[in-house]
Amino acid sequence: MTHPTLLVIAHGSRDPRHAATVHALTERVRAERPGLRVETAFLEFNAPSVPRVLERLAAQGADEVVALPLLLTRAFHAKTDIPSVLREARARLPRLRVRQAGVLGPSPLLNATLERRLREAGVRPGDLPRTGLVLASAGSSDPEAIAVIAEIARELRHTGWCAVRPAFASALLPRTEDAVRALRAEGVERVAVAPYVIAPGRLPDRIAAGARAAGADVLADVLGPAPELARLLLDRFDEARVTVGASLSA
Repeated sequence: MTHPTLLVIAHGSRDPRHAATVHALTERVRAERPGLRVETAFLEFNAPSVPRVLERLAAQGADEVVALPLLLTRAFHAKTDIPSVLREARARLPRLRVRQAGVLGPSPLLNATLERRLREAGVRPGDLPRTGLVLASAGSSDPEAIAVIAEIARELRHTGWCAVRPAFASALLPRTEDAVRALRAEGVERVAVAPYVIAPGRLPDRIAAGARAAGADVLADVLGPAPELARLLLDRFDEARVTVGASLSA
């Protein structure tokens, strides 16, 4: 095999909607770039595991893999879990070159996916001056990840929303319902909630429940298998390939 394989690594979930969404996204990636081999693996809860997929690829004669974390920020899974799994695989499979690509965010393509989901939920450009946005992420204890979410919220504020508040489903406050109520208390006429998560599961359900409990006017869907997200996966794959080529020629 002369071309690297793209291995998309998702976290995994007991919720079957999670794996179904991940597979739908990787199918869109395949459709965007015919001929590219795209494999999917999970850190936990779902099969196949990362080691199992890498072992199968090595047995089939693959010589290079770009492992792409299906993660929006550089937090624990991107910094610790995935590198550890890949190091162990490299030790067992020395003939297989495995390169970890960068996480997905931040990216204008992620912002475009958010905008797509908000439009699909009924938000129109003329609504923005009287609408506050809650950017609801899964949450993390990693300061770098939290700083990225805060910066995205600041960027979105300059796109026409009358206010933008970050919220978190775990680890940090405020929760989605608290952010919605805070915007109402400030006199914001309409409030939209945009989950900054890729696939359904326990934390996205918590975001949705908070939005409904606080009476948000609009609740967008998760990012899911959007075309912009598929293009972003390919961008990260291409960036990793360029880095690999540069390091090999050095």
